[in-house]
Amino acid sequence: MKEDYYDLLGITKGASAAEIKKAYRKKAVAYHPDKNPGDAKAEEMFKKAAEAYEVLSDENKKARYDQYGHAAFDGAGGFRGGGGMNMDDIFSQFGDIFGGGFGGGGFSGFGGGGGQRRAKGSSLKIRVSLTLEEVANGVEKKIKVKRKVQADGVTYKTCATCGGRGQVTKITNTILGRMQTAATCSSCGGSGQIIDQRPAEADAQGLVVKEETVAVKIPGGVEDGMQLKVSGKGNDAPGNGVPGDLIVAIETKEHDTLKREGDNLHYDLYVSISEAVLGTSKEIDAVTGKVRIKLEPGIQSGKILRLRGKGITSLNGYGAGDLLVHVNVWTPKTLNKEQKDFFEKMQSNENFLPNPEKSDKSFFEKVKDMFS
Repeated sequence: MKEDYYDLLGITKGASAAEIKKAYRKKAVAYHPDKNPGDAKAEEMFKKAAEAYEVLSDENKKARYDQYGHAAFDGAGGFRGGGGMNMDDIFSQFGDIFGGGFGGGGFSGFGGGGGQRRAKGSSLKIRVSLTLEEVANGVEKKIKVKRKVQADGVTYKTCATCGGRGQVTKITNTILGRMQTAATCSSCGGSGQIIDQRPAEADAQGLVVKEETVAVKIPGGVEDGMQLKVSGKGNDAPGNGVPGDLIVAIETKEHDTLKREGDNLHYDLYVSISEAVLGTSKEIDAVTGKVRIKLEPGIQSGKILRLRGKGITSLNGYGAGDLLVHVNVWTPKTLNKEQKDFFEKMQSNENFLPNPEKSDKSFFEKVKDMFS
């Protein structure tokens, strides 16, 4: 079972942003590969801590994690999980956590690589509109995306400013001794390379815009406003860097007859007085298709029929919600003389007098059952 992010960083769920950052900094220093050369366990802990910080330091991701746990990021077309962060992503966090000089002030980067960090391309964002049926069961969408990719024929050469390291260092004499700091090379943007040759159609970074079809697997149970990430399907980075990500924002279409509430669905079923008295069967909408239900003779208005498992697939993988059918007996607003005479005769008939049984639940009991 995957470890809890809060436990990984040694903090509680109510930790502040400053406490989360402090805890991650402590873990990153303790398990940094340069301090633990050849220690695979330390490297794995280093990655896990970075993954935990990436989620908990982001307000939206943290809210989803607090609600759904690891299921919020698993199986969603590229969500990170299971130590899926690469070392370039992890070191890109250090500017915020340790300041710009972290890479060259003692830690050289993964594997002692002299602090060079591959540039990452920009992310793209698109919106995908889903029907309730697609939300309920999950779906794979093929989406056309225009993204910047490296043009054919582009060649690079080593950056003369940083010598291919991607960073420039500065040594300053202080009362505490010689202090060394490092900063991203402004000439190559940290990639260690600059363009040597490029075709005429490419931009200054050697990139061209191309349309690509991307398959996005959307899990059942997503909600309006959620965002999924497809790693590596954003814009390419210059200098053979790391491609950016494709952010997929979810929009849900309103259904004609079904209303969603969490993982449950609600359906208003209207029946005539005669159908309520005599009993009937009705075909209603469900996200799996049409469903036929039977109404017993004498069914009361306000009765709620629960069809278990006919609702929305749970995002955390715990089955599916229910379909709640609300029975409404339709009272006619106009009557002809014959119909009016009939009901006038029945006013004093004992079969037409209200006589609720103990099994006929009150409104408040019905509402309680809906949420149980």
